[in-house]
Amino acid sequence: MWIFVMFDLPVGTKKQMRDAAKFREFLLDEGFEMSQFSVYARFCNGKESFDSHLSRIERNLPEKGDVHILTFTDRQYENIVRFSSQRRKRPRKNPDQLAMF
Repeated sequence: MWIFVMFDLPVGTKKQMRDAAKFREFLLDEGFEMSQFSVYARFCNGKESFDSHLSRIERNLPEKGDVHILTFTDRQYENIVRFSSQRRKRPRKNPDQLAMF
């Protein structure tokens, strides 16, 4: 299963910029990879793992802004159509196994 975190955070003040940067750093520390500037993705092993990540994300939400969290199965993830500079990109392959750090 894949988790996608998408967000639109205000950056009008220095505090808001710090909060947005802190949230991005939190996601990277949690093993998420940046797919686009405000879209981060991570592989997890099922519902219990998702619930654990969701709980940690909820505890680290910035004060303001919008955060959306989606889940995709491996098959749905493989079927995502990607374009870059007007060219269709090859589908991403799911990891063979979960990397442990």
